[in-house]
Amino acid sequence: MCELYCKQDTLALRGKHIGPSCKVFFAADPIKIMRAQGQYMFDEKGERYLDCINNVAHEVVKAATKQMELLNTNSRFLHDNIVEYAKRLTATLPQPLSVCYFTNSGSEANDLALRLARQFRGHQDVITLDHAYHGHLSSLIEISPYKFRKGKDVKKEFVHVAPSPDTYRGKYREDHEDAATAYADEVKKIIEDAHRSGRKIAAFIAESMQSCGGQIIPPAGYFQKVAEHVHNAGGVFIADEVQVGFGRVGKHFWSFQMYGEDFIPDIVTMGKPMGNGHPLSCVVTTKEIAEAFSSSGMEYFNTYGGNPVSCAVGLAVLDVIENENLQGNAVRVGNYLTELLDEQKAKHPLIGDIRGVGLFIGIDLVKDHEKRTPATAEAQHIIYKMKEKGVLLSADGPHRNVLKIKPPMCFTEEDAKFMVDHLDGILTALEEVMGTKNDSVISENTVCRTKVPKEVHVELPNHSATESRENDSRKRNGVCSDQHALLSKRLKT
Repeated sequence: MCELYCKQDTLALRGKHIGPSCKVFFAADPIKIMRAQGQYMFDEKGERYLDCINNVAHEVVKAATKQMELLNTNSRFLHDNIVEYAKRLTATLPQPLSVCYFTNSGSEANDLALRLARQFRGHQDVITLDHAYHGHLSSLIEISPYKFRKGKDVKKEFVHVAPSPDTYRGKYREDHEDAATAYADEVKKIIEDAHRSGRKIAAFIAESMQSCGGQIIPPAGYFQKVAEHVHNAGGVFIADEVQVGFGRVGKHFWSFQMYGEDFIPDIVTMGKPMGNGHPLSCVVTTKEIAEAFSSSGMEYFNTYGGNPVSCAVGLAVLDVIENENLQGNAVRVGNYLTELLDEQKAKHPLIGDIRGVGLFIGIDLVKDHEKRTPATAEAQHIIYKMKEKGVLLSADGPHRNVLKIKPPMCFTEEDAKFMVDHLDGILTALEEVMGTKNDSVISENTVCRTKVPKEVHVELPNHSATESRENDSRKRNGVCSDQHALLSKRLKT
């Protein structure tokens, strides 16, 4: 039994023994979570928090315990669990996707997907989306602008970054006559430029809906057009479903399926909710790509990937999704939550855009609707105030101004109402303070000031909850890193 420490002791010991790059949620006032049930988490004092952050949770315990008491070994031995799990998993996917490689994390899955893609035709280059994040391994940091643009790493010559297909804040917006084609043509141009330089494209990789990039949903037809360009170049399309798969969008089990039956990726990666927090992930691909990988002569083996306990957990997760109709719940609660947020958009000038499907929703906060100026400091203020009300949200996107909502799939309509009611109150109080100061929301003595427009009108809504993180620098996107503290001094709610 581990010794129980008070929160401050735990924080101090974490700082001493855990890598400093591993940031905690709500770093200014972190929470020590002792237990959880469904969509609720409890701290060391027994205080309850509504979890709108954890997209890794499905209720599974007994299956793991039962199998662990019997056997856990590696996949070099025959066992029914891995066969049955692969069979049920592939049954949720379009027919060509029929071969499974089991791994332990989304990062492992995406790393293996790159190996499969590069072995298939012998090409090396990868096209990724701006602001994308695909994992923490070196091979994935290289293709994750969300990471390598924050550090000292530079973009490798074999990596090509395409514009994020963001129709709210991106290069081609909602008023463009054909944003899908315009964004896809950007990928086509990248391929043509690479070919002129003697390079060859191995893969295009994208989340079916960008999460860390700010809850971005590509325009209809974009992925089909991109897939056509990539296939013509001899590459493959990798759909990263690590954060957005397993029924989160509601109407479909996999998020890529909402773009139409005529779009089928060559490789799909999955993780996070796959094991209800248990380390479990997978790569699913076609027989043709799997055979090309096998012909390389290099065996793929993963000590824990596909072990009996992990597969028992995975099977139990599939049972819960089906038996508790969590996809139906994602549709019902997601639609209700969207309706509530639509009502908020008419009230709050800070809400610039609402985008999402099912239980994957983003609220883009702005200080100016016409310019769509990101409300970065305001977003950080809101997530801390929501925490005080017992609701855990986070903020992400290139400007850290998008509230991300991706709760456990057992989230209820009552939870949605509770969350939105508190969000309404915090936005109302914040906007009242902002309205009293036309020149700045931030202290008069602050070096970098956030301008508030004299006239603000509501045009578009927004809904989301995402992970809160500290800014890596004092000044980012024209906003000071200590704005949350300054806002809190100005506003008491």
